[in-house]
Order: sequence, then C-alpha cells, then structure tokens
Amino acid sequence: MTKPRPRIDFYFSFVSLWTYIGYEAFQAMVERHDIEVHYKPIDLHAIFSLSGGLPVSRRPPQRQAYRFVEMKRWRDLRGIPLVLKPKFHPSDPELGHRMLLVALAEGADVREFVRHALRVLWVDDQNVADPEVMRAVADRSGLDGRHLMARADDPAIRAEVERLTREAAERQVFGTPFFFYENEPFWGQDRLDLLEAAIVSGRAPVPIEPL
Repeated sequence: MTKPRPRIDFYFSFVSLWTYIGYEAFQAMVERHDIEVHYKPIDLHAIFSLSGGLPVSRRPPQRQAYRFVEMKRWRDLRGIPLVLKPKFHPSDPELGHRMLLVALAEGADVREFVRHALRVLWVDDQNVADPEVMRAVADRSGLDGRHLMARADDPAIRAEVERLTREAAERQVFGTPFFFYENEPFWGQDRLDLLEAAIVSGRAPVPIEPL
C-alpha cells in the first residue's frame, strides 16, 4: 500500500513578518518530504483580539526593541533580504488573501504568489493593500492578476476569509505562521525543525488539550 503524503494546514497572513522569514525554509521542507500543503490565509488582527495578542505598535517598548534584534538574527541566519521598518506596516492584506483564495478555488499552484505577496512589505517596501501592487504580484507569479481581482469581490470568497479565521480560532491558533500536522500544532517559523522531526519520526501526534 502506498504511504499517504504528509498533509500540513498552514495558517498565515501576508502581513506576517515571521511567515515571510520562514517561508523559504518551509517550502524547502515541503519539497524534501512531498508534503501536501493546505494554504489558509486568516485575519491576523482578529486572531490577536480573540487570543490576547497585541499588534506590534501596542507592545511594550522593550518587546518592540528586542523584536528588531531577532529580525536581524533571523535575516542573517536565513540569508534573506528584510526591510526592518516597512513604510506600509501595518496594512490590510485582505485583498491579497481573497485573490489567493480565488486561485486556490481554481486549482492554481499558489506557491509563487504566496512567496511574492509576503515580500511586498518585507522586501519590496510596498503596500499590500494597494490593488495595483497585488495585481502585479499575481502577474509576476504566473497568474492572471486582473482575473483574480475581478473574482475577489465574490461574496463566497469574502465569506471564506471569515470562515478560515473562525476555523483558526476554533483550533486555538493565536499567531502566524501556524502549522498543523496530524492535528498537532506548531506555532512560529522557529518550530520548523520540530515540525520536520514529527513528520520524519512517524510518532503519535501531540494535540492541543482542551483546558
């Protein structure tokens, strides 16, 4: 009997710094293990409000200062470009999320779109809420940007953004990136080694226990 491909549910946002920092490492792991990825864009600020998290600008000064230390460390460790203080952060990524959901619904390969969309804030220093920016991102990723934008206003697509955010809350997601493998949770790009170890080991999953 053929062994089934590993499956990961991947919750993220196009404004998420740590999703950007870990994305290339995550995709390399996906390639190594032929993983089936279910892309699930969510409203990160809604998740923060439900879970007690705070946007960066509302965090204590010492936490904001240390965040820059970690950004520089991970930038150098991953060997990636990184704008430390993007001009358009925070901004609303929902248009890009809806465009992504259209592409997924049509069966497109969205890996490049996610890659380029994450770079908008953190590399290109552009506005992820700008329709022309996101159209260009889609085109650069081998997709039809105008088509995705035209379908992005579909009420069913808007409802899907809300449904995925509710789903994430129900699964106790509290930040991004957040991964589930065999219903075992892994929060943050710095848990990718633990995620890969779980896939390789074949051990029983360690799910979140209800309180």
